[in-house]
Amino acid sequence: MRKFMVVLDDSRECLNAIRFAAMRAAKSNGGVEVLAIIAPEEFNHWIGVGDLMREEARERIHAHFEVFAKWMRDRQGVNPHLVIREGEAVTEILAQINEDPEVGVLVLGAGTDSKGPGPLVTQLSRSAGSLPVPITIVPGDLSKERLEAIT
Repeated sequence: MRKFMVVLDDSRECLNAIRFAAMRAAKSNGGVEVLAIIAPEEFNHWIGVGDLMREEARERIHAHFEVFAKWMRDRQGVNPHLVIREGEAVTEILAQINEDPEVGVLVLGAGTDSKGPGPLVTQLSRSAGSLPVPITIVPGDLSKERLEAIT
């Protein structure tokens, strides 16, 4: 089964990327893989404190994921899969794509503020020609209705 991989984070544009991935998966009999990445700099503390912070980050990710997963199951009939990795975002995204041959498309949300589309979109689009899968960049300000029309 071809999977649409989307990166879960706290950005506003993440919502549209997740919606797009779920809608495309539903219409193409595909799946959704949600990748959450825990940055290593979050845990540069004493070992015990770092372990506690890592566990709290995982709990936040699971809670955040469950909100989106419920919507995907209820509204789109798609049962997403969560993957949590630790490391630098771009490195972990590429590693996950290379380790999971079912990932067929990387879906990223583009920011709408004056700072640009966001660090992931900027970094990954620079190397898009050498990536093993296509990237779909979803504008962060698309309405639900427009997303439905596009997918």
